[in-house]
Amino acid sequence: QVQLVESGGGLVQPGGSLRLSCAVSGINFSYYGMGWYRQAPGKQRDLVATILHSGSTNYADFVKGRFTISRDNAKNTVYLQMDSLKPEGRAVYYCHAERLEAVDTDADRFLELWGQGTLVTVSS
Repeated sequence: QVQLVESGGGLVQPGGSLRLSCAVSGINFSYYGMGWYRQAPGKQRDLVATILHSGSTNYADFVKGRFTISRDNAKNTVYLQMDSLKPEGRAVYYCHAERLEAVDTDADRFLELWGQGTLVTVSS
């Protein structure tokens, strides 16, 4: 079964930290760039950070210096360490996979995949 399962969301005070995890199964993890997106109530879904299989990363300006994306290729898991959280960080955070290599396997037929999201609430 192909799936991306997020975990680690919850309630945190402003200035606090959370670490989100995304467990990936059913695809060849090495073929995919991974990312985190977030969507606040009534807002569009925004890119937070991306990471390639090599470990190369990119961040949205609004999280630079505060968030860190990483991946454990042996565990097929991507993480988002969120520090110095702000109230505007309240959102559902989604894990995303994008295939960056042409393949011919049935398991990797999808170009992109989304998790169901995990809710992060930043409130005092």
